[in-house]
Amino acid sequence: MRARCLYLHGFASGPGSAKGVAFADAFARRGVDVERLDLRVPSLAHLRLSAIIDHVVATIGAADPVVLIGSSLGGLTAARVAERVSAVRALVLLAPAFRMAERWAARLPDGGAAWRRDGWLEVFDHAERRPARVDVGFLDDAIATDVGWPTVTVPTWIAHGTRDDVVDVALSRQWCARTPSARLTELDDGHELIASLPVILDGAWRHLAPWLAPA
Repeated sequence: MRARCLYLHGFASGPGSAKGVAFADAFARRGVDVERLDLRVPSLAHLRLSAIIDHVVATIGAADPVVLIGSSLGGLTAARVAERVSAVRALVLLAPAFRMAERWAARLPDGGAAWRRDGWLEVFDHAERRPARVDVGFLDDAIATDVGWPTVTVPTWIAHGTRDDVVDVALSRQWCARTPSARLTELDDGHELIASLPVILDGAWRHLAPWLAPA
């Protein structure tokens, strides 16, 4: 049975992201439908990692095999879902947002104190191309949900830019070193990986073809 293919977008993005559309177009030419999920659950303002994971798990259901492609926060989500759902056969992770809560605290100038005091963090909504905000419950939920490294045993390919200033490529190196089923391709690119899309699309297809290619 051919596996379903789900694409999981990143933080403050959406199913219409450039990478999501590129995957859908490229795989459609090979006869494969890419289901691009909307992970803004319950909303961007009240985003919760636990709700995102639950939404993906519910979308997968109980029986059909599935492969997951995840970008940044979607990559972390894909890895966490693979821990829980035996139907997941393989992963493609693009600059996965490992150790998310730790990185958020480290990136914010005050370690998140203002976010906690005010209750909101100003962000840019890439899907709607406008300023937006996210409540501090996102951080608290991430601290409770994203504990330690994801434990994944299915074949996993990671593409990560060496110039990524959002999620350091060192995190993917560390995770692959502890995950025998994973391999890492480092690219001369930043976090968005748009310049590397041709390489990524080709590499993702070669990795996922055993589960997606027509018989």
